Amino acid sequence: MPADEPDVLERRCPRLGHPVAFAYCRQHCDGEDGRCPKVLDCWWEIFDVASYFRDRLTAEAFGRLSGAQPKPKVASLVELIQQARDRAASNDKDSPGQ
Repeated sequence: MPADEPDVLERRCPRLGHPVAFAYCRQHCDGEDGRCPKVLDCWWEIFDVASYFRDRLTAEAFGRLSGAQPKPKVASLVELIQQARDRAASNDKDSPGQ
């Protein structure tokens, strides 16, 4: 399989609830270096995702990825709520007349 071929593969993301391309999982998530911590769990049935990362990462980085545990959903939600509150507070400070 050419190096960029898996990037166009799609599957339903259990975290987001809609289809995403492998490229998103490998570079646009909240895990280490942008990789989703569930990338190995989600893609192993589609292609040999472990070999894909083993060939591209250092042994240490692959070890961290293969042992990665995603944040519990509640913790992620609490983080998102706090970020929204922070943005709202920042917007309140920036709005005229406040």
